[in-house]
Amino acid sequence: MKELTPRQAEILQLIRDTIEETGFPPTRAEIARILGFASPNAAEEHLKALARKGAIELLEGTARGIRLVQPPGIPLVGRVAAGSPILAEAHIQARYQIDPNMFKPRVDYLLKVRGMSMRDAGI
Repeated sequence: MKELTPRQAEILQLIRDTIEETGFPPTRAEIARILGFASPNAAEEHLKALARKGAIELLEGTARGIRLVQPPGIPLVGRVAAGSPILAEAHIQARYQIDPNMFKPRVDYLLKVRGMSMRDAGI
């Protein structure tokens, strides 16, 4: 996905939040109202830009025709120290096919913990 402008990132987060809260994406009119656009057409232009950058897919013929584009699975982004500090890698190591509905709130990533300092904490 190409880099997003701050406004595009704001709209993308609004779409994610709405899907998480309601189960479906917002309409163009809802995006315009929430973000203070003059009309749904302004929201449509931003959505087209997000689609060109590969962040979303627009589905024709439906008011809520917005689909988030992301690789399948939940990314494992690094390790967390449980005891002695370790450096966290800033790249995705793997993806695991796990039903996201298992987690409330929605999970964004997984972490691998190394060390034994939390073993008696029931974690």
